[in-house]
Amino acid sequence: MTHDVTRTQMAPDIERLTTRAYTLEVIEGPDRGKRLVTRERVARLGTHPDCDLELDDGTTSRYHARIEVDVFGHRLLDEDSKNGTFLNDLRVRDVYLAPGARVRIGGNVLRYQPGDEEVQIELSRQTRFGKMLGKSAAMREIFAILERVAPTDLTVLIEGESGTGKELVADALHERSKRADGPLVVFDCSAVAPNLIESELFGHVKGAFTGASAARAGAFERADRGTLFLDEIGELPPELQPKLLRALEKRVVTPVGGDRPVKADVRIVAATNRQLQKEVEGGTFRQDLYYRLAVIRVVLPPLRRRVEDIPLLVQHFLDDLPAADGQPVQVGYDTIMKLQRHRWPGNVRELRNFVERAAMLTTDHRLETRYLMPPSFGDTQSEAAAEQASAARPASAVDAALAGLEEDLPFKDAKARLIDRFERVYWTHLLERTGGNISAAARIAGIHRKSAEYLLKKLDLGREGDDGSDDEAEADD
Repeated sequence: MTHDVTRTQMAPDIERLTTRAYTLEVIEGPDRGKRLVTRERVARLGTHPDCDLELDDGTTSRYHARIEVDVFGHRLLDEDSKNGTFLNDLRVRDVYLAPGARVRIGGNVLRYQPGDEEVQIELSRQTRFGKMLGKSAAMREIFAILERVAPTDLTVLIEGESGTGKELVADALHERSKRADGPLVVFDCSAVAPNLIESELFGHVKGAFTGASAARAGAFERADRGTLFLDEIGELPPELQPKLLRALEKRVVTPVGGDRPVKADVRIVAATNRQLQKEVEGGTFRQDLYYRLAVIRVVLPPLRRRVEDIPLLVQHFLDDLPAADGQPVQVGYDTIMKLQRHRWPGNVRELRNFVERAAMLTTDHRLETRYLMPPSFGDTQSEAAAEQASAARPASAVDAALAGLEEDLPFKDAKARLIDRFERVYWTHLLERTGGNISAAARIAGIHRKSAEYLLKKLDLGREGDDGSDDEAEADD
C-alpha cells in the first residue's frame, strides 16, 4: 500500500523519486515531544548521536530502525534491534508506512505523518563515478549530486568514516571539472604539526622563522588554477580557522612573514571523518567556516549501510588482481552472505585489503572468510578487548591504545582504530576520576561540555553521577 507518497520519473541518466517530506513525533514514552521533520531519503532512529532522530531510552538500540524512500513509499526497516520494532503493536522487520502509523521503538511510540511538501530525490542510473562503484540507492544518490556539481567551482565538503572513499570523491570531482588540466594539491591537516600548518597552507618568505632559508609556496599557491583538497579539515586548530576562512572568502593568502597578498584561484574540496555540525554545536569548529565549506555537503555511507554493493566491489577488486595459475578466484553465495553480515569498521578500504589477502592465500581458487583479520571481524571481539583493557587499568590511555596497534592495516585505518581505543580508555579513566561528572571531566580535558557529551555518547560510555549538580557546575564556568 503506497498511499500515493512516491512516484517515479525516468530521464536518460537520472531516476527521480517524487515523494513527500514527513514528520516523526514521539507521542508516548520518555522522549515524548521530540520531533523529526525530514526531506531526506533515509532517516535513522536510535540512541547513537549519528541517528537523525536521537532517542534517549535505555530499551532502544543504538541503531534501532530506519525509514527510507523507494518507489513504493516510506519503508520502515528494523536494524536487527535487540527489542524489536512494532507497527500498531505488531512486530515488523520491513513494512511500508501509512499516514498516522504508530511505531513503537523501545519505550517510545512515534507517529508518522507525511506532509504536503513534495520532495524530489535524484538517483543516478550509473553505477560508477570516477573510481567509485555502487549500485545501491545510497551511492547512486551521491553520484547524482556529484555529476551535477563536478563541472562547477562550488566548494564541496565530504564527510564519512575512514575508508569510505573521500579521497576518491575529491579525485573524481577534479577530473570532471573545468580545472582538470590544473593541479590537484592534497593537504592533510592531520599529518602536519600544528605549528607548521600555517606555513604549509599559505607559504612563507625567506627568514620568516628559524630554518626558513628560502621562500616556499604554500598549498594554496601550488593549487592555483586547480583544486585544493583539504583532507581531515576537522583537525585544523581553532587559531587557524579564521585565517582559512579569510583565504576562502578573499581567494588570496599572505605567506608567513610576508606582507604582500598572493592570489589563489582554487576550487576547494574538504573532507573529514568527524561530524562538523556536532563540532560547531560543541564550539570546537567555527560556524562561519563550516558554512563556507559546506556549500555542497556529501555524506558517504559506511559499507555496513550499503551491503548490496559488496558483491560488485569484491568482483571489482578480484578483477584488479592477477589471476593465480591463470584461474580466476571464485566467490560463493555463502561467502558473500558472511561478508554482508560483517560490520567492516575499515569500510571499503578494509574490504579491498581482505580480498587481496584472501585471494593471495587461497589454495582452491575460492575466496574464504577465514582470511579476515581476527581483530577486525565482528564488533564483539573489539569490544571485549576494549573492556579487558579497561579492566586491567593500564598505566596510561596511550599505553592501552598502543597495546592494540594493528600494524598490518593501512595508516589511516590503523590511526582511526588507535584513536578510538585511546578515546575510550581516556574518557573511562577521566569519568572514574571525576565520579562521573561530565562537566568536571570536560574541564580537565579542555573541551566544551557539549563536545564531551557527544564523545561519551559516541563511545557508549555511561553517565553515572551526571545529575543536576553537574549542570550547575557548568553554569558557574
